[in-house]
Amino acid sequence: MSAPGRWYVGVDRPPTPVRPGPGSSSDVGGALSAPPSAAPQSTAPAVGEGRVATVSSRLLAYAGAWFDGDVVQVMTIGVAPDAQRRGLGAELLDAVLGYARAVGAAAVLLEVRVDNAAAIALYERAGFTVLRRRRRYYQPEDVDAWSMRREL
Repeated sequence: MSAPGRWYVGVDRPPTPVRPGPGSSSDVGGALSAPPSAAPQSTAPAVGEGRVATVSSRLLAYAGAWFDGDVVQVMTIGVAPDAQRRGLGAELLDAVLGYARAVGAAAVLLEVRVDNAAAIALYERAGFTVLRRRRRYYQPEDVDAWSMRREL
């Protein structure tokens, strides 16, 4: 299982960590171009985790999660269209689940567009179930989302 600070994806360099703390702001754009050792770090306790996967400095995939003291909320997982169907999304989701276990979360929550069949299938394979439909969640497109949860 992955631990906080160790989300690695099968690419030519480990994903760059971005660890915002309470009240801090992270320069994500800078983190994408900086070497891993230069990624922004807060001195405050980490409450979230994020990773990006690159090949030859090109962003292929990213994930971010937030721990509220009870559950981990998946804030984002994205994979470049030409890098999809290679397992990057699944590896990043596994890393989020590992992070959630490492911080002692009871469950993992996420929202996904109701028209994103590939992502919904990925989450269902990982054990997530639908809680409810959130009307007009994604703006300005007015697209609904499924709220999904996985117990740990």
